[in-house]
Amino acid sequence: MRVLGLVCTACVILCQAGCSGKSNADKIVGKWEVSKTGDAQGAPVGAVVDFQKDGKLGMTMKILDKEMTMNGTYKVDGDKLTITMKGLDGKEQSETNTIKSLDDTTMVLIEKDKKETEFKKKK
Repeated sequence: MRVLGLVCTACVILCQAGCSGKSNADKIVGKWEVSKTGDAQGAPVGAVVDFQKDGKLGMTMKILDKEMTMNGTYKVDGDKLTITMKGLDGKEQSETNTIKSLDDTTMVLIEKDKKETEFKKKK
């Protein structure tokens, strides 16, 4: 009986430790710079995306030596990241990507065409 009690206690402690980690929604908050892209039509290397706690985001990038800023919203649901922004035509567009990995320094997203974009967290 004593061994069973110790095993149950150990399981409870391990479960609590595993559940206390940050979710993807918490980890994504901050500024992320595109470090590698597999899609020529996506955000270019060097673009910075600022994910704010309130679900808003801003993206800054250089195009033809001009800095361009776009604003939008985002939502994290498990390993899915949905970003909604107005396109250059002024129409609102949404895109959902899969979060392949996300930690304190690196994020890798898989786009619907299976191409990966890698981000590094800015300090």
